[in-house]
Amino acid sequence: MRTSRADAAAPVPTDVRISLTSALPQVPKARAVAAARATSVAFIGSGFAGASFASRIPQVRDRLELSPAQLGLVLLAIATGSLIALPLAGTLVEHLGSRRTVAVMALIGGAGLAVVAVGYLVGVVPVLVGLFLFGFSNGAWDVAMNVQGAGVERQLERSIMPRFHAGFSVGTVAGALVGAAMVALHVPVTPHLLAVGLTSAVVVPFAVRGFLPDADSAAAAEPVDAPAGGRASSALARWREPRTLVIGLIVLSFALAEGAGNDWIPVALIDGYGASAELGTLGFALFLAAMTGCRWFGPGLLDRHGRVAVLRVLTGAGVAGLAMFALGGSAPFAVAGIVFWGIGAALGFPVGMSAASDEPAAAAGRVSVVSSIGYCAFLAGPPVIGFVGEHVTVARALLLVAGLLALTFLLLGAVRPPVPRPGAASDPEPAGAAAEPEPRRT
Repeated sequence: MRTSRADAAAPVPTDVRISLTSALPQVPKARAVAAARATSVAFIGSGFAGASFASRIPQVRDRLELSPAQLGLVLLAIATGSLIALPLAGTLVEHLGSRRTVAVMALIGGAGLAVVAVGYLVGVVPVLVGLFLFGFSNGAWDVAMNVQGAGVERQLERSIMPRFHAGFSVGTVAGALVGAAMVALHVPVTPHLLAVGLTSAVVVPFAVRGFLPDADSAAAAEPVDAPAGGRASSALARWREPRTLVIGLIVLSFALAEGAGNDWIPVALIDGYGASAELGTLGFALFLAAMTGCRWFGPGLLDRHGRVAVLRVLTGAGVAGLAMFALGGSAPFAVAGIVFWGIGAALGFPVGMSAASDEPAAAAGRVSVVSSIGYCAFLAGPPVIGFVGEHVTVARALLLVAGLLALTFLLLGAVRPPVPRPGAASDPEPAGAAAEPEPRRT
């Protein structure tokens, strides 16, 4: 693959070299670029749908007269649906392929939003059903688009997974801004979410026709330590891999930081700092914008400095931002903390997906495991923060997220790719070995 002269001279740290040197059958570059665009649409669509609902959480809460603890339990329906889907997603992707999986889940997610849009006028139960469907679709959709993104990343031979997740953030920013406009214009929740659900169900299945076949993972040689018994026992074996489990814990921590921002920033600004509904929604949009910017520029940082070093810096930024938001004495100081919080939470999830996909043959199973662990944040996060928030305010409850993120700093070495087995395409030094980084392959 051709690269610019500047790219060819840029050093590639040891901890990202495997991803750039995987020996896989290449597709035409134009086909890979088209697949990258289609993958971006899948990420954008997922982010837009999720943020559209999140932007209307205060109005849904007020209509249903929910306390913070009750709201946390209602939001738990999304996480429950996702956690049921995630362990099944690896097998689902292997049988249907990432393209069909995303298309089907976009239809289910659109239907879930429609149920919420109408059901919140009736009561809590229809909202729980709609959010469960929406969460189920998100779980399988997430695994499928990350498997496709990892395949495209290998074909293009550069770190682009954060750009796909930047697309997700672009979708969330757009969804939040549209939501803020709907609130300002006094557009009811029902027509807003109905329109979003219909758009998702139409646009995403059409766009993902450009996905690459998942042949690189299926055709790649099974790792030598894979157990006998075919796909089922191979997928089960992923739950016994220490590195995969640690990556899952890392993703869990960053997912909690991201999910807490998605769920609680508008409520915390309104209830904790006396902000208006419009400012609460705009604060949420600022969080998403900070994440988007970091994810857009993240690939250059990762290629130059490596996964571990970049995540360590961002972890510090995230802890500082959460502390500023939780302990700030005024809305402007809390809003400044939102920026650091968003930057700090930005790259943990995409880097975790890339790390889980370092071996193409095991990508679907490992992404499913890592996502299943990571999404536990969305199961535990809303109710825990909600219950604690009833006693110390939601803003102060977010210090729990800062503490977990700080502990994650000690685990970040796990995102380095493992040393390839003898005979693999590349043989970088083991983690910690002193070596001059190699130039990027051309």
